[in-house]
Amino acid sequence: MNIKNHLTILSLSGCYLLMGQSTSQEVYLMDMVIRDGTPKLSDPINISENEGYDNQPSFYDDQTVLFTATRNGQTDIRQYNIVDGNRKWLTDTPDPDGSEYSPLRIPGETAFSAIRGSQQFVYKYEMPSGQSGVVLKDLKVGYHTWFTDDILVTTVLVDNRMDLVVSNLKADTKQTVQNNVGRSLHPIPGTDQVSFINKADSIPELWSLKPLTGETEKIAAMPGIGEDICWLPNGIVLTARDNLLLQLNPGKDSSWQLVKTFMDNDIHKITRLAVNPGATKLAMVAEVSAEILVQRQLGAINNRDMESFLAQYADNIQFIEYPDQVVFEGKEAMRSHYQPFFDSIPDLHCDSKNQISTGNKVIAEEFCLANGNKVREVTIYEVENGKISKVIFL
Repeated sequence: MNIKNHLTILSLSGCYLLMGQSTSQEVYLMDMVIRDGTPKLSDPINISENEGYDNQPSFYDDQTVLFTATRNGQTDIRQYNIVDGNRKWLTDTPDPDGSEYSPLRIPGETAFSAIRGSQQFVYKYEMPSGQSGVVLKDLKVGYHTWFTDDILVTTVLVDNRMDLVVSNLKADTKQTVQNNVGRSLHPIPGTDQVSFINKADSIPELWSLKPLTGETEKIAAMPGIGEDICWLPNGIVLTARDNLLLQLNPGKDSSWQLVKTFMDNDIHKITRLAVNPGATKLAMVAEVSAEILVQRQLGAINNRDMESFLAQYADNIQFIEYPDQVVFEGKEAMRSHYQPFFDSIPDLHCDSKNQISTGNKVIAEEFCLANGNKVREVTIYEVENGKISKVIFL
């Protein structure tokens, strides 16, 4: 075997849920002050700090964030205490019912709800015991929000779309009010309405729903294909587009206005948004940047951590010798190829000295040491949907 060829392949790097996906994402928390009707944001911190899928934050109260996080091959609900920075796992449901998503506090209770397992029923979890029980079954729920403690507004998976369904738990009734909706559901402050994303047309639209009557009404077009929003107590709605945070005052603004551009490489492709009851904190989800994932996979190589190494790549990853010769493809081929080197080379170490990011590509100059041999390589990484999809060796 030619050690130089193997070193070339070993010098890898890269970056770039619905349920079942594993895009690398993190949950960030920021201080927020509303001035002249517009939020001013500062001091973003990563509150998840967990490799893999971290998503769907919501505020249990002003000082507590709940979110979904990956551990041991499934997703559980985690809690972050804003005062002391402590994290705590709230669920640990074993298979086959394992994995919870989308935690939300139930109105008027200390309990929270979450979507659980492959059936995707809504469960209730007592605090602090964690004791659970199903509250809504017979529907494959994608996302949910509470209108009252006995009325749930949900998106339900039907064929290749989600439909908007209102469920009255006390009366045991279910009403479908809209076909083809998005994942973002939120009570509208100061009203008897819930907002949802209508995806019947090519451009998603923000609509309102009166759960008690089933009446719906358009609020505004979304700025592009994004479908994540949150409401401030003053009636302002926030959304994001890539690294831009935007706002709209319905009935007053004719278009979405820029709130903030995030220049930090850590915050890239913003999705989920949540605000605390006191409107002093904003939580959001962002994909891990290319630069961070470059270092993650290099760290995995240097630590001989095969699972962390593989986690950075798409299932259909391709390794190519420039210009178009496929060396191998797929994660299992990766494992077969790299495991012997992880096991047998005692001084294996790789560093990335120079990087250029452009679009969905990262160009890296990398240096590797193995068995006393030093190798310098230039590699191009292509990224799709939060995972490395192609590695090209120059």
